Amino acid sequence: MNETDPPQKRRRGIYLLPNLFTTAALFAGFYGILAAINGHFEPAAIAIFIAMVLDGLDGRVARLTNTQSAFGAEYDSLSDMVAFGLAPALVMYLWALQGLGKLGWFAAFVYTAGAALRLARFNTQIGIADKRFFQGLPSPSAAAIVVGGVWVGNYYVLAGAELAWAAALLTTLAGLLMVSNFRYHSFKQIDFRGKVPFIFLVLIMLVFAVVLWHPPLVLFLLALGYALSGPIVTIRELRRRRAERRPYGGGEAS
Repeated sequence: MNETDPPQKRRRGIYLLPNLFTTAALFAGFYGILAAINGHFEPAAIAIFIAMVLDGLDGRVARLTNTQSAFGAEYDSLSDMVAFGLAPALVMYLWALQGLGKLGWFAAFVYTAGAALRLARFNTQIGIADKRFFQGLPSPSAAAIVVGGVWVGNYYVLAGAELAWAAALLTTLAGLLMVSNFRYHSFKQIDFRGKVPFIFLVLIMLVFAVVLWHPPLVLFLLALGYALSGPIVTIRELRRRRAERRPYGGGEAS
């Protein structure tokens, strides 16, 4: 191109494939809200779990196809806010919390605000935070605890009103864990394009078999276990740092 040629215009648009997954996750969260409004709590919980799978795929698809963009990152955050911030709080509120009056909507709001703050903090730490860990419980995991509790209760034909106080405590704690400083493994260091030992495929098969054995209970317990791992990892790290700072020796000379 010589100097007299007009400058080429930069093509405008968005990458289709990763944003399709994000849109599907957004729709799943929206459907979960509608299902809960109509009293269908099991489909509502399942829809939000489907949103979690789709949310995990969009970022990996973008990285694998080299279609990452600022638009995709912002769109993903907005989708997460609906699917994992607003939808779980409304599902839990409609199932168990509305009978508690102001305490019920307070617990639901704490969760929703926690998700919003968690996402805002995550966005400001992109590029500077340790990619091996999340600071605070990720919003999809918090959503899994909340809607997993709804799914388990609905599976065992338990009325939400009977579990209202436990539901309020669970929802509030999930919201507070999102804005905590506990560190959670991100598992982003796993290379899905690399080779792994054959035993890994066997373990994955066993995990699928266990989940299919009793999906609501197993998924709820897995989410709860991951939520508890944050305080455990953080406490172990603090103890290790204190041990490293502790002066060696210190006893009387023999």
